[in-house]
Amino acid sequence: MTGLLRTKTINADHHLVDTGLRRVLGPVDLTLLGVGAIIGAGIFVLTGVAAATYAGPAIVLSYVVAGFACAFAALAYAELAAAIGGCGSAYGYSYAGLGELVAWIIGWDLILEYSVAVSAVAIGWSAYMNNALQAMGLALPAGLLKGPLEGGLINLPAAAIVLILGLLLTLGVRQSARFNAAMVLIKLLAIGVFIAIAVSHVNPANWSPFMPFGWSGVMGGAALIFFAYVGFDAVSTAAEEARNPQRDLPIGILVSLAVCTLIYILVAGLLTGVVPYATLNVGSPVADVVLRLGYPWGAGLVAAGAIAGLTTVMLVLYYGLTRVFLAIARDGLLPPLFARVNPRTQTPIRVIAASGLLMAAIAGLTPIGDVAELVNIGTLAAFFLVSVGVLVLRYTHPDLPRPFRTPFSPLIPLLGAASCLYLMASLPLVTWLRFGVWLALGLLIYFTYSRRHSTLAGGV
Repeated sequence: MTGLLRTKTINADHHLVDTGLRRVLGPVDLTLLGVGAIIGAGIFVLTGVAAATYAGPAIVLSYVVAGFACAFAALAYAELAAAIGGCGSAYGYSYAGLGELVAWIIGWDLILEYSVAVSAVAIGWSAYMNNALQAMGLALPAGLLKGPLEGGLINLPAAAIVLILGLLLTLGVRQSARFNAAMVLIKLLAIGVFIAIAVSHVNPANWSPFMPFGWSGVMGGAALIFFAYVGFDAVSTAAEEARNPQRDLPIGILVSLAVCTLIYILVAGLLTGVVPYATLNVGSPVADVVLRLGYPWGAGLVAAGAIAGLTTVMLVLYYGLTRVFLAIARDGLLPPLFARVNPRTQTPIRVIAASGLLMAAIAGLTPIGDVAELVNIGTLAAFFLVSVGVLVLRYTHPDLPRPFRTPFSPLIPLLGAASCLYLMASLPLVTWLRFGVWLALGLLIYFTYSRRHSTLAGGV
């Protein structure tokens, strides 16, 4: 039992350690990573679906609720990222505060969260890209847009984009950050065009009734669009590639979340103000509304923004996955061949290649469907444990240097933990069952391999 609870020593000077990764990211890079990860399918797809089927015009309240839940967790992430660091994010924080078994569970959970999210977004990206190709008269054959389980051969665009992003990540974090920044600017421009068009077509009558599905609809919408906030935690995996992580990680995490929350609320309010909420249950509601308003060029730009947005989501989550995987392998809980960083590119090429091939296969060959809900429960579980980790470390390591401190502790961490549990309770039973199967597989691996090979156990 003692082995299950063993914790890693916290190095207060972690920002000075040479880990083989290249420290090149500043606060603007980290903020753009957060925006790149957050703004994607949530704003271009889920907003309309959640408004039409769950919350109505009160979808803006759903975003406020989900945003507050994320804000509590983001403050906890900011404290632990600055104080503990490391590319393992919630996995590393749990290892320092809650013990090896909890750390393994959350690390295994993060692997699921990021890999399923990348695969699911790749499938959505494929649909948008095919629409763009259709508009140019270059549509792909149906057999190359679906996997064999859906009557096709392979979802070629979905598999291809994962592999292309993998190649980009192997080149280096500086190149990846520059590409992300360019894509973020494109999608922010598209959102700006939508706002400029929609603001003059708002009909306040569309906001009545404001809560047609009641408060339960607002909460159901919050649980659904929580997927839209997945990604800001990936900023914390850049701790070993940030020039000044103790100062810049909190900036990147908190600023990106604040900016994206304001954008979500504004776009949701305009969408439901321009057209009746019941008409928003379509695959691309933002582009659809712009088209209905008579601006085909605007719809085209929004579609381009959606493609750019989904691309950055995949890139940042793929990046986060590889860094968490690297951290776990360094600790001996996964095979050591994944713990090596290429000295020339200063990137974990083996991890990038292995995870990329797996995610490309999932995206190209399987109908991921409802399994994407595992991303929500996995993210909420990570947020819950990070919030708890702040409380535990405040008690066990009261003198630990904390460049950023979560305000109003223990209230904020407690609210973060409670809100995450509340949203988890709103998820369907089948999601919990699938999550349980994944955790059971993880525990089997831990007790048959990881526990004995842990560096804290001597790497037997």
